[in-house]
Amino acid sequence: MVDKNKRVGKAMIWKLLERFGVLGMQFILQIVLARILDPGHYGALSIMIIFTTLANVFIQNGFNTALIQNKDVTEEDYSSVFWVSLVVACGLYCVIFVSSPLIAMVYNMEYITNPLRVLALMLFPGALNSVQLAKVSRELDFKKVFISNLGGILVSGAAGIVIALLGGGLWALVAQTLLNVVVVCIVMRFTVKLKLRLVCNFDRVKTLFTFGWKLLVSSLIDTLYQDLRSLVIGIKYDEDTLGYYNRGKQFPQFVISAVNGAVQSVMLPAMSAQQDDKTRVKTMMRNSITISAYIIFPIMAGLAAVATPLVSVLLTDKWLPCVPYMQVYCFSFAFYPVHSCNLQAINAMGRSDIFLKLEIIKKSYGVAALIIALLCFDSPLAIASTGLITTIISCFVNAHPNKKLIGYSYFEQMRDLLPSMLMSVVMCIVVLIVGTLNLSNAVLLMLQIVTGVAVYVVLSVIIKPAPYRILIELIKKFLNKRSAKKA
Repeated sequence: MVDKNKRVGKAMIWKLLERFGVLGMQFILQIVLARILDPGHYGALSIMIIFTTLANVFIQNGFNTALIQNKDVTEEDYSSVFWVSLVVACGLYCVIFVSSPLIAMVYNMEYITNPLRVLALMLFPGALNSVQLAKVSRELDFKKVFISNLGGILVSGAAGIVIALLGGGLWALVAQTLLNVVVVCIVMRFTVKLKLRLVCNFDRVKTLFTFGWKLLVSSLIDTLYQDLRSLVIGIKYDEDTLGYYNRGKQFPQFVISAVNGAVQSVMLPAMSAQQDDKTRVKTMMRNSITISAYIIFPIMAGLAAVATPLVSVLLTDKWLPCVPYMQVYCFSFAFYPVHSCNLQAINAMGRSDIFLKLEIIKKSYGVAALIIALLCFDSPLAIASTGLITTIISCFVNAHPNKKLIGYSYFEQMRDLLPSMLMSVVMCIVVLIVGTLNLSNAVLLMLQIVTGVAVYVVLSVIIKPAPYRILIELIKKFLNKRSAKKA
């Protein structure tokens, strides 16, 4: 058990480095590109990304999670899944290639036909990436993911900036997105010990698919649902509005991808290994939820409070219309640790059937909320706000099964989250008050950030919530270990 905890801890560190390091660099890259390009370019890219992402679900999801969760996986399984995924990628690429002119016509963006066909080439390296990531996740060897993603963002970022400066416009974003996937695939091919053979065991594929198809359908429903607002805004409004919407969503999404993505990537294989011990799974899930929330809640609350000066300083005033969308998604994404931890626990216990049922239930009332917003309000902000409402309801829905599966009820979860939530609300109020000062945006932004961090730290020292105590204990152990080595 001690060795297992060390492996999980080491994996978490590398995953956090990969998430924060790579996404941090990607965040800087997006700032640079956003200052060069127009909102309309990002609106057009958003439409193309929706269709490539939907296609990628068939390749990246289902089999990938089945390989991670399954107790006994052989090299033959990896090869079999790869060849099936590659065939699926070929079929999906043909569909996108043929339908590109129709997509461009529906959104009144005839100029995206060829860029979409080029961007869809990412499906082919995605087939290999899916298998490589599954092997890395099973081994908790996220150092290799860090190295490959770092190489991907450096190469693709440099290419994107050069093309944008040369006046490439939308092609700069297409090249940057496609190159990132290709470079990651190439680097991982050299670092991950995976011997793919020309073999396909259909019996094993069928066995893995028996578990994975439910997750595949769940992922497809979730991806379509998450992109549904962009699809609607793209049709009902223009590409500039869609660009503002997606830019506002992107800021908090970077944060949630960094923290929540790191925690969940490690926790699924870790909890799956302990699926026969419900008490152990509950403890791991509890720590995952409380620590994630302790980090994410204040960041999201602070980001919403400093949204206006942040956008003005980083992206220039031409992007200020994205601020309301950013604030809505800050509060919406803040609850993602609760969702993800509950869903990962359900997957770890091998109940993909429950996972699928939950997705159908959540997306049903989510679509209903979107239809109401379209009928009652002629506003893209109202469309975005439906995500916040349904996210809060989904906290109850996702938590319900785990009361029976591992004995961790919704009220226990809320009790664990309450200290971090209250401290974040107090911090947000103080930061908003500071934001009323008559200062330049750059000075105001720095003052708000410093004030927010100070308030949250002071409240943590006074209240001493459980995740704060856990982190302090980990820091003390780390320092004591270093002192012992020096002695």
